[in-house]
Amino acid sequence: MGDAPRTLLKVLVDQKQWRYTDFATRFRSTADRILTKGSARNPTISESQFRRWTAGKIAGLPGPDTCRVLEALFGVDASALFALPPSTEGLAPAFHLEDEIDMTARDVQNEAGAAAAASISDTTLDQLREDVAKLAGQYNSHSAFEVFRKARELREAAEYLRDRTQVPAQQQELLLVAGQACALLSAAAFDLGFLDGATRLARSAALYGETARFDPLRAFAGGALAYIAYFSGQPAQAARLARRAQSFHGLGAVAHRRLSAIEARAYGHLRDAAATQRALDASVEDGHGATDLLHDDIGGEFGFSLERLAMSNGSTCLLLGDGAQAETAAQRALELAASKPTRHRSAPIVGGASADLASARLLRGDLDGAAAALEAVWAVPRDQRVTGLLVRTARVRLGLTGDRFRTAPLAAELGERMEDFARQSTQLQLGVGALPIAALEG
Repeated sequence: MGDAPRTLLKVLVDQKQWRYTDFATRFRSTADRILTKGSARNPTISESQFRRWTAGKIAGLPGPDTCRVLEALFGVDASALFALPPSTEGLAPAFHLEDEIDMTARDVQNEAGAAAAASISDTTLDQLREDVAKLAGQYNSHSAFEVFRKARELREAAEYLRDRTQVPAQQQELLLVAGQACALLSAAAFDLGFLDGATRLARSAALYGETARFDPLRAFAGGALAYIAYFSGQPAQAARLARRAQSFHGLGAVAHRRLSAIEARAYGHLRDAAATQRALDASVEDGHGATDLLHDDIGGEFGFSLERLAMSNGSTCLLLGDGAQAETAAQRALELAASKPTRHRSAPIVGGASADLASARLLRGDLDGAAAALEAVWAVPRDQRVTGLLVRTARVRLGLTGDRFRTAPLAAELGERMEDFARQSTQLQLGVGALPIAALEG
């Protein structure tokens, strides 16, 4: 008999299996509901008070507000709560099922609201994801300055939202968005001629991919680092980076196409004809329909179109002095570009392939043919005269200084026009600096 509950309050608390913390939480939420919400004067219950109440060690009743809260919490008059419990048969009427369900519903609602406050809207996340994909798709129709500005805003937005959510799936998605934006920042920085900044941004993109456990982003960033390396006079390092990027898992055919083309260019700078040809062959292999979420599903700047592949491989052939193969590849790039609607054509790719076509024709002494090819180069807008294009036109300028064209008036005219073309580009107007010397070799 000594262990029998001394108050009805003790019986009800035991039936609910409440500890002190459970009781205190529900007491506070009930007080906020029926009294002034969040008031500093609302009653609170210490653990020692709770122990005295349930043990029946209280003289009289608590204050009026406390009694109101207890009555709302249990649906029983306060005087009955602190009295000896009735018989078991008499307990049932003391419960009010509707109040119990109502209280449970409110508790669940409050807890769900707290969880929701630690997440972000899926609609917001979808929009940010779509914005990055749209920027990647429209990369070649925007100036590099505009891409850089928009990509920076998107990365900052992703990081801001990542601080606001505790949902693991949303955190990973935002890491991917931030990493993709960072990769676009690197591409824009390279196109503007800032190779050091482009390198740091590409490494950051790779780190985002590693943190998010998303190998396609790591592979894309690895390819960017390889590309920057041979433009910086480190072709051996470029080849290593391109090979390492191809070892990542889950890459589609487009990713391997891009990385093989970059590897081929690196070997071209090394004058390793055999390794260059192996990589060139690998870049045009059938990938058997393999895809990944970055290079294929998003694509755009993350992809590697067939005309871009042809242009890149044409540049590689020029490094080896193979004018015939370079001319074929450049013409193929231009044909593929021309087959697309005007709004989907990339001015830098058309200009780059045309410049390579001019260089290839100069190798076989066709100055008039080179001049015809350059007509498409002059049409490239100033703000889209990116680093890759300027390097290609500089190679043409170098070709025009050869002995066979030294006394040709057309060669002199084209050379002067080529210098004006580069000087009037946005990046050189802003004083970015000289073009990478390594890219001019050959």
